[in-house]
Amino acid sequence: MSRGWENWSASDVEQFQEAFLEWYQQEKRNLPWRYNQDPYRIWISEIMLQQTRVDTVIDYFYRFMEQFPTIQALAEAPEDKLLKVWEGLGYYSRARNLQAAAKQIMEEFGGKFPKTVEEIRSLKGIGPYTAGAISSIAFEIPEPAIDGNVMRVVSRLFCIEADIAKASSRTFFDEAMRKIISQKQPGDFNQAMMDLGSSICTPTNPQCEICPIQQFCQAYREDRQTDFPVKSKKQKPKDVYYVAGIIENKEQEIFLQQRPETGLLANMWLFPLEEVSVERFSELQEQYDPKSWDLFSSSQIAEDSPDFFSAQNIIWQKKVLGEVKHVFSHLRWHILVFYGRSAAPLTLKGHWVKTNEFSGYVFPKPQQKMLEVFENYLSDDKD
Repeated sequence: MSRGWENWSASDVEQFQEAFLEWYQQEKRNLPWRYNQDPYRIWISEIMLQQTRVDTVIDYFYRFMEQFPTIQALAEAPEDKLLKVWEGLGYYSRARNLQAAAKQIMEEFGGKFPKTVEEIRSLKGIGPYTAGAISSIAFEIPEPAIDGNVMRVVSRLFCIEADIAKASSRTFFDEAMRKIISQKQPGDFNQAMMDLGSSICTPTNPQCEICPIQQFCQAYREDRQTDFPVKSKKQKPKDVYYVAGIIENKEQEIFLQQRPETGLLANMWLFPLEEVSVERFSELQEQYDPKSWDLFSSSQIAEDSPDFFSAQNIIWQKKVLGEVKHVFSHLRWHILVFYGRSAAPLTLKGHWVKTNEFSGYVFPKPQQKMLEVFENYLSDDKD
């Protein structure tokens, strides 16, 4: 394993830092969480940026800070209000962990954000990267913040052949970063790494001709940029198949069901949703023509149809309104969407909600996509 950082002298490190930080001061991105060193703002931004593009996060960050400007406000917020502000960002456990950590800060640290790496790491939902980012940017502690961008930059800088998909490889990057990180400006150094990885030292087609650290890069000297980082292939998400029912009553209310308190999309609201086999999914696709305007009732359905199809007092339209696909980190959902009308109370567990009241309910991304399918259906119907 190449350990090129061990060959760098103190003078090499100093020249590298000087060139790198000078570039950062000239080219750093103008982001709302960089206006000051408030650890709360930095913490919120770093959690939001996990698995999410910077451009997407900016508007969410502004709305979040307007609703929850302090740690106390976040700790005391009703969960449904918190999740509504987070709606659309996905990975909702991040929001729940934020609130759990905010309560922890109020109870264990007197409402003041902790200032040591160890204390920051003790907070719910904060791992090595986030702790490094907060401690270096907010408190000028020379702690590395190692994410995918940083591992890519450092792997090329020193031709590190460790597989970045393996947790054990982090040791190499941590050791390299501790050798080169600025002791005086660690926050700027970590942010420079983030910016370089997202704008120049990209996964494909890195722009080496304008890279501020080109002269220090071993991969560039050896013309091996595309060999790094080394990363084993990630396991593909598992395909799961569902049928969803959009049920409307004579008051033009829509039937919603709440997810369980634990598990994926906990406590969120969706149209009735039921898992089916891939074979049944394919049969339903073929059986219910998207162009059909025929109707059917519970007495006319196959025995292996979803339970909500067999619920009494619902007349279903014999067509697929649309198909929704959504990818989680480990699952890929496929959803066929159907529409039905109910003229009497349902035996299903859930709530009738007017569409103008949807803003008070937390909808995960799959539900938002299903809602778009329904809105398109209504629009086509009017046309």
